[in-house]
Amino acid sequence: MTRTPKGGRVPLPLLLPAVLGLVFLILPVIGLLARVPWATLPHRLTSPEVLDALRLSVLTATAATVCCLVLGVPLAWLLARVTFPGRRIVRALITVPLVLPPVVGGIALLLALGRRGLVGQWLDETFGIALPFTTAGVVVAESFVALPFLVIAVEGALRGADVRYEEAAATLGAGRWTTFTHVTLPLVGPGIAAGAVLCWARALGEFGATITFAGNFPGVTQTMPLAVYQTMESGDLDGAVVLSLILLAVSVTVLAALRDRWLTAP
Repeated sequence: MTRTPKGGRVPLPLLLPAVLGLVFLILPVIGLLARVPWATLPHRLTSPEVLDALRLSVLTATAATVCCLVLGVPLAWLLARVTFPGRRIVRALITVPLVLPPVVGGIALLLALGRRGLVGQWLDETFGIALPFTTAGVVVAESFVALPFLVIAVEGALRGADVRYEEAAATLGAGRWTTFTHVTLPLVGPGIAAGAVLCWARALGEFGATITFAGNFPGVTQTMPLAVYQTMESGDLDGAVVLSLILLAVSVTVLAALRDRWLTAP
């Protein structure tokens, strides 16, 4: 019988649900791997459609991550280091994309940044910038859903950092910007890196907001998740499985990269 760290036996009412939960999570992955057309896999992986979707996915996810870093790190610092009225409300608003259905997020982006949207109409009339149904629109949609992951990770790292180093730098005459760039950022570097990886992975897998706000145009807005959807809809199950396999491989890679930070058990 399996024993707990203190030497006691594992209660059967806990062991059985735990095993069933593990099987429930692993079984779909096994089903996907069992259905992979291994004989035609190399040919399918090098097809122009797959390469275009993969290229666009990597490009937009990377651009979205850069945008999230530029916006999210200062926002996380503000939440962690500055006390201001309504901070709890701001934090709650930041987490809305985590619980908001992605399609609803896409509709909200259309109403805000569409050509007749709250801000989008002004952008179109003043600068000739139209975001919907463009590659830039994909980046915007992915940034919207991925930004909370970065902010939460970086804010947690900032709250866990030892502020004595920042206080010592200020005592020695360093300005706030110098302290931030030379002390704070190195202290929370691992947290920023972990948040960036999670942000990139979330952007790579984004579907609902992207298809609603940017559409599904091959070579322009069709990312890997959208390509999986279109391939499945066309009746090509093997093609959808191959595309899903690529996304699965990326997910496993992300988990491996974050292992030392998030998976602390041996």
